Amino acid sequence: MARWCYRHRLVVLLLWVGALFGLGFSASTAGTDYANVFSLPNTDSKRAYDLMQKAFPQSAGDVDTVVWKVEEGTVRDQSVQSRIQPALEEIGRMKGVGGVTSPYAGSQGAGQISGDGRIAYAQITFTDQANAVPKELVQDVVDMAQGAERDGLQVEVGGQAIQRVQEPPTGLAELVGIGAAAVVLFLAFGSLFAMLLPIGIAIFGVGTGMFSTQLLSHTTDIPDLAPLLASLIGLGVGLDYALFIVTRHRKGILRGLDPEEAAVTALNTSGRAVLFAGGTVCIALAGMLVTNLRFLDGVVIGTSLTVVLSVLAAVTLLPALLGFLGPRVLSRRQRRRLAANGPETEQASGLAVRWSLTVQKRPRSIAALALVVMVVLALPVLSLRLGATDQGNDNASTTTRKAYDLLAEGFGPGFNGPLQVVSDSGDPDALLRGIRGTDGVARAVALPPAQGVTVIQVIPTTSPQSEETDRLIDTLRDRVIPDAGAKAHVGGVTAVSKDFASVTGDRLPLFIATIIGLGFLLLLIAFRSLVVPLTAALMNLIAAAASFGVLVAIFQWGWGIELLSLGKEGPINAFLPVIMLSLLFGLSMDYQVFLVSRMHEEWVHTKDNARAVRVGLAETSRVINSAALIMVCVFMAFVLSGDSGAAMAGVGLAVAVALDAFVLRTALVPAAMHLLGKANWWLPAGLEKRLPHLAVEPKEEAVESPAAPEKSGGPASVVHGFIRTVDGEPVEGVVVTLLSQGGGRQLDRVTSLADGSYILSVPAPGTYLMAATSPEHGSRAHHVEVGEGPLVYDVELAEGGVDVTQ
Repeated sequence: MARWCYRHRLVVLLLWVGALFGLGFSASTAGTDYANVFSLPNTDSKRAYDLMQKAFPQSAGDVDTVVWKVEEGTVRDQSVQSRIQPALEEIGRMKGVGGVTSPYAGSQGAGQISGDGRIAYAQITFTDQANAVPKELVQDVVDMAQGAERDGLQVEVGGQAIQRVQEPPTGLAELVGIGAAAVVLFLAFGSLFAMLLPIGIAIFGVGTGMFSTQLLSHTTDIPDLAPLLASLIGLGVGLDYALFIVTRHRKGILRGLDPEEAAVTALNTSGRAVLFAGGTVCIALAGMLVTNLRFLDGVVIGTSLTVVLSVLAAVTLLPALLGFLGPRVLSRRQRRRLAANGPETEQASGLAVRWSLTVQKRPRSIAALALVVMVVLALPVLSLRLGATDQGNDNASTTTRKAYDLLAEGFGPGFNGPLQVVSDSGDPDALLRGIRGTDGVARAVALPPAQGVTVIQVIPTTSPQSEETDRLIDTLRDRVIPDAGAKAHVGGVTAVSKDFASVTGDRLPLFIATIIGLGFLLLLIAFRSLVVPLTAALMNLIAAAASFGVLVAIFQWGWGIELLSLGKEGPINAFLPVIMLSLLFGLSMDYQVFLVSRMHEEWVHTKDNARAVRVGLAETSRVINSAALIMVCVFMAFVLSGDSGAAMAGVGLAVAVALDAFVLRTALVPAAMHLLGKANWWLPAGLEKRLPHLAVEPKEEAVESPAAPEKSGGPASVVHGFIRTVDGEPVEGVVVTLLSQGGGRQLDRVTSLADGSYILSVPAPGTYLMAATSPEHGSRAHHVEVGEGPLVYDVELAEGGVDVTQ
């Protein structure tokens, strides 16, 4: 498939461009129909909602609020009314506004003025739901209302529709994330063309995924948070997967392969790993379905679809784009060096090698330090409280947050989250008296009954997100309603949020067990080990605990939240643990597979655990850290999305990925594997026979030389001989390197002695790549076949090349 895409690159590119623009046109024509469906069967708030629907069918329009406050006098002063009332009347005449309820409309408006007379509010009812109200209309309402301001008169506007117009421009977070990722990619590759490849793949994958999700919103319930999360995870995995493939492709060209063969090899090795990694992310996302929360079904659909399309772009569009670039995927300096010196082997950087040696020498100290860091960061998770954010968590500079605060100041903190006690039997007067006599109730008013259903509006004395309000709901349900002998249920937005958090918390253990168990099975089959998947499962839990600890410290305790312009502290969104754990599981599996597969390959060849862990860490840490840095940039950019849920998810995922890559995979995992020794690779013989075989990456030898003889699996051997000139003079200081047949792994490297002699260690009989490099001569690599015993190879150096002869 990779070869076909490479050779038919124009066809592949046109197909993807057609798909992107076709889906984009269809999505823009159809519009959006996102629906936030919080279906919580068998909960008290759902029963209250059903009764309300029966007795008081809800109007379709969204209700928003205009709030004003005077510094001196009262809102009843004629000077205030003369500015506010005309603005409200003008708003009421706007097309799309169903009506305006003013506090100046007779005695019924008196309840819309605070006790001290300094704060009042009016309700604006639109003819459509918030997501369907045109932004132009909402902006006109905001401008008209705030146009009534003057010195001493503050006017603010709040509500769901209003919140839409104060969000940053759509796509700002994505553009910032892509820009930051571009800087990281350019530093990693040193080539503009190579930098643009992952960005192009991410744009195609996320673009087609977002447009497809938008179209699907017309056929199924997809929440408006789904496209934000889909773009967040889609950008991250799209950039990372393309980074892995392009890195392997560039190595192939540097080793002397022509661009087509390098692309085929890269797709047949790293491309397979990308398919495996993308599959694990989708499976982890599908794990959200075990929670049986309908709200998350749309999130699973949107994010999984975007991941699938990002993987598809990486394994089809990317080889086509590589075909257009050819050798220009390398930097100019690399191309000049390749032309002058011939093929080379890209070695791990000095810093990576030094760190890998340090971990091998001091595994206990590094493991202890890394564990202490993670435990300290995880401590705040002990006070984790799930809930829901509202406009009280918006940034302090927004008009919605100011309106929220003014209403709390004038009418009490509980005014922004009233409770609804809905009763269809019993004595409503006794129930009303019991509610009014309950601690924590500021005001309770019974609405006129309809169809045998009575609704009592309850204003708590505390804010919607406070623990005291949660306890009040429990008191009403467990004591007040039964004592009154009524059949009633407690509903309202605050009660729904509490029930959603409770249901999520109850189902979280099953969800965690599902994704951890699935990850254990995948790694067990891939690496033929019990300890490796157990270690990975434990690391996933540690990373999740630490990342949630940081979230609690920032968003729940408020540490630095204003400094970061993230709004006001409050509970952690109830849906966030499920979404974050799904994404973290999928992403950490990518890094674990990439790291441990290299260690496992070295272990199979040498049976030396210390060498396997050292080499695996040295050769993969740079790519893992680059990929993680890209993820962190993309996720942190979603702080700019204007959506508090997306900002919280972005910060949480950025912290989780950073800790996972820079602390766990770079320090704690290799240190623990050094301490465990050969136990890392233990698997009972009986289990070994029953497990299916799953190779994340095929051996490169099978791709590059199909006719190569099979390895006999015999004992280790050596290749030795002399380095001489054409005149027979010995050459000292020639670097002789033995690599795997495809050139992807260095096995041994020596420098010839004064008499020109060298000796290379060979792990087992088979076919290998041998390269000799001299400062005075070019470099050329040749395949050599090693049998059961030592093999003698003399190397004759000639100007302009190196010839290897037996």
